[in-house]
Amino acid sequence: MTLLAKLMLATVATMAAGTVQAKTPAPVQDKPVNCDSCKEWNAPVKPFNVFGNTWYVGTAGLSAVLVTSPQGHILLDGALPQSAPLIIASIQALGFRIEDVKYILNSHAHWDHAGGIAALQRASGATVMASASGALGLQSGTNGKDDPQYQANPVVHVAKVRKVSLVGEGDTVKVGPLTLTAHMTPGHTPGGTTWTWTSCEGERCLDVVYADSLNPYASGNFTYTGKGGTPDISASFEASIAKVAALPCDIIIPVHPGTTDVLGKAARRNGADNPLIDAGACRAYAAEAGGLLAKRLAKERGEALPLEAKGAAHAH
Repeated sequence: MTLLAKLMLATVATMAAGTVQAKTPAPVQDKPVNCDSCKEWNAPVKPFNVFGNTWYVGTAGLSAVLVTSPQGHILLDGALPQSAPLIIASIQALGFRIEDVKYILNSHAHWDHAGGIAALQRASGATVMASASGALGLQSGTNGKDDPQYQANPVVHVAKVRKVSLVGEGDTVKVGPLTLTAHMTPGHTPGGTTWTWTSCEGERCLDVVYADSLNPYASGNFTYTGKGGTPDISASFEASIAKVAALPCDIIIPVHPGTTDVLGKAARRNGADNPLIDAGACRAYAAEAGGLLAKRLAKERGEALPLEAKGAAHAH
């Protein structure tokens, strides 16, 4: 075989190897988190349209929402690290591309809602947006010292998000015709953020609320009334609950969809009857949270339990 022939064969082999390599995408998923509820939370569900340009792309127990436009899309939350491939697959199943996601917005930085964000950011190249406190959690990969669940055992670490842009109360994130507004709702975490926007079908436009957790769950000796060496945040938590109750709200999607039976309501839709559309849903969500917080605060203060306080707080 001539030297020229050998060089040509080597060149072809190199090009072929490069082609195979190009068709083999880098792994999307970071190290998974193992927890008692993780398998149930991460069960895949078929993605579906919520209303207009709003789509559910999350898992059975952890919400992720895609808001779309011809100029690009906005994704809210990333669930668990092991949820990232499922979210990408759901986006693709709806006919969209992860590469067209321009922003990833976070509700709060706990690993069950932010664990997949690092992988989703790498896959999309999107800008990640969060509150100042939330950004610290995303960039450290774990809960901060001011988080009610800082003393969680075991301590969970997830992939760090390298760069996070900050949002504050009333700030907006825009892509083409899309405008999503941040509402600071601290309590469950110091950086809790609820997001709102408008989605339309023809002439009909509805207010959509992506509601952060208002669940008063804490670890260790943390107290919301400041008895555990942390500041008294009871008033700010109550203000967050009142804020969510007062939001313009036709459709609510909580960070845990089961809180308001999002998947069940979607399955029960029938023609013009859409149980997801409920102008009282945010008030009901806030009222339940208010009852749980009142119960928690009464216990911390050694007071009698308010009659309207029902239920028990649950982890995350």
